[in-house]
Amino acid sequence: MMVPELISKTLQRIPWFIDLTPVQLESLAQIASLRHLDPGEVLFNEGDSEDGLYIMLEGLVQIEAHVPGHGVLKLHSAEPLDIIGWSALTPVVRQRTATARAEGKSRLVCFNSQILYQLCEDDTSLGYIIMRRIANVAATRLLVTRLRLFEIIHPSDEQMPIPLA
Repeated sequence: MMVPELISKTLQRIPWFIDLTPVQLESLAQIASLRHLDPGEVLFNEGDSEDGLYIMLEGLVQIEAHVPGHGVLKLHSAEPLDIIGWSALTPVVRQRTATARAEGKSRLVCFNSQILYQLCEDDTSLGYIIMRRIANVAATRLLVTRLRLFEIIHPSDEQMPIPLA
């Protein structure tokens, strides 16, 4: 099977795209590529320029960020069907806000973020579906990051003083 056909069939199996028409799916397949990562391989580093949006197909990728005074902290473990690099579709963000490192052999589908952004602009139906999905991912990741920051500020209940009532 040729790579474009493989990508097209792969996209059809991703629930994220269930609401898309066959023409929209084919448009996405035309700008997609497959990416394989070996254990420990870095997909992108914090501070890199935004260039792609990724959907995990197989494996596990750790999302981590450097926090001054605390070192590198794990923020999220991306598993199959998770989105990585979603901020590439937000026009304000110009660089990666975290590092993505493979925990094991991983396979991802990659979309060129500039072309994907333009597809969303040109086909507002596609854009609405994609951005609605991205908004849900962003909201979830912000909540998880907020909880992780609370853990940093207050490491455990045992170390916290008992409030006087």
